[in-house]
Amino acid sequence: MKTAGAVGLAFAALSGAAAAEDREFTWSVNAAGTSDYIFRGISQSDEKPAASAGLDVGYGILYGGIWASTVDSDFVGGSPAEVDFYAGIKPVLGPATFDFGVLYYWYPGDEVAGGNEQDYVELKAGVSGTLIPNLSTGFNMYWSDDGALESGEYFVYEGNAAYTLPAIGIFTPTIGGVLGYQDHQDDNTLDYTYWNAGLTLAVEKFAFDFRYWDTDIDNSGIADERFVFTAKVTLP
Repeated sequence: MKTAGAVGLAFAALSGAAAAEDREFTWSVNAAGTSDYIFRGISQSDEKPAASAGLDVGYGILYGGIWASTVDSDFVGGSPAEVDFYAGIKPVLGPATFDFGVLYYWYPGDEVAGGNEQDYVELKAGVSGTLIPNLSTGFNMYWSDDGALESGEYFVYEGNAAYTLPAIGIFTPTIGGVLGYQDHQDDNTLDYTYWNAGLTLAVEKFAFDFRYWDTDIDNSGIADERFVFTAKVTLP
C-alpha cells in the first residue's frame, strides 16, 4: 500500500509541525434535515428525506469527529444508518490550508448477501484557500483500497468553489458548487462524474441550502438529476 505509506509519512512530518502551532480546543455539534441524502451524486436514502447529526472537535491543527445519517436500509444491506468517523490534521502554509485525514464509513447491522462488507475506509488529501476576497476554492483527493461491498480500489478527485455575496436582510447568501470524478481501478464501469451547484442562506446558527445535483450515470434513478433542500443548525 504505497499510497497509505506516503500519507503516513505526511502525517508524521506535519504532526511535528503542530508543536509550532498555537493549541486551542474547539468543538461544535450539528443537526440537519434534507429532502434527499446525496453522496457524490448518488442518493443514499432512496430519494426520500433523511436526518443527520454530528460532532466535531479540534486541537491546534488536529481534528476529529463523528457524523451519522439515516439511509435507505435496502440500499445498504438492512442498515438503517450510516455512521462516519474521521480524523486528521490541517496544517496552514501561507494562504493554503491542507487537509490529510482518514475516514471510516460504518453501516451498523448491515447484512449483505454473499458476505461482502458495506463498511470501508478512505484516505483523504486536500488543499483549500481564498484566492480573492469572498471566493474560496478547494481540491480533495480520496483513495480506498477496497470500497463499499469490497468493490475494489478507487480514487475520487473533487474540486469545489464558493462565493459569499453581500448580506440580504438577515441572510448571508453563498453560491457554490462541486465537480467530482470517481476513477475505479478494478472496474471502469464504476467510473463516473458528478456535480452540484446551489445557494446557501446563512442566518446566525442556521443554514438553508438549495442545491441541484446530477451525474453522468445512465439509467439509474438514484443518480439522476434532482433538486435537494437541506436545513442545518450548528452550535455553539
